Amino acid sequence: MHELILANFAMHIELSEQEEEKTLALMQQKKVAKRTFLLRSGEINRNIYFVKQGCLRIFYTDKEGEEHTICFYPENWWACDIVSFFKEKPALNSIQVLEDSHVYCLSLPCLEQLFETVPKFERFFRILTQNGFDLYQQRITSNLSRTAEERYLEFRAHYPGLEQRIAQKHIASYLGITAAFLSMMRKAKKL
Repeated sequence: MHELILANFAMHIELSEQEEEKTLALMQQKKVAKRTFLLRSGEINRNIYFVKQGCLRIFYTDKEGEEHTICFYPENWWACDIVSFFKEKPALNSIQVLEDSHVYCLSLPCLEQLFETVPKFERFFRILTQNGFDLYQQRITSNLSRTAEERYLEFRAHYPGLEQRIAQKHIASYLGITAAFLSMMRKAKKL
């Protein structure tokens, strides 16, 4: 029942059965429908989410109302607006559910309690944050230095199989191009 999240923890820390039980007791599980917003810009991000099933996205909406997808979170990924979550400030970004999903939720008070009762989680979340920062830097560099086609190929490599599951408009907003241009590029290159 909890195999995926326990395997995710095991990627960076080793937990005893008692520590696993303490951890799972602090987490809530939630089923959320497609198109649900877990966070809207301006709200405070109250939970960090682990995706057991489905897919989420985090995105920024500019002054013209254009959405810019920052990241996708399919199964086995953690999602939150990290600044809003840890600093308890209004979020700049929104988190939306792209498929009917099943997530684990962990609030900041519960996370702080987890750090106290199972200190090795400080290491786990430090590694998660480091990996997230690395991904963010790579994404910025890619957007600045690569062509749309190269960014699309990176997307496919980074998120295998995801393009069959989510709307083309979300992929286009992630790549920084229009959905029409993405369609044209895929047809021209037979991608």
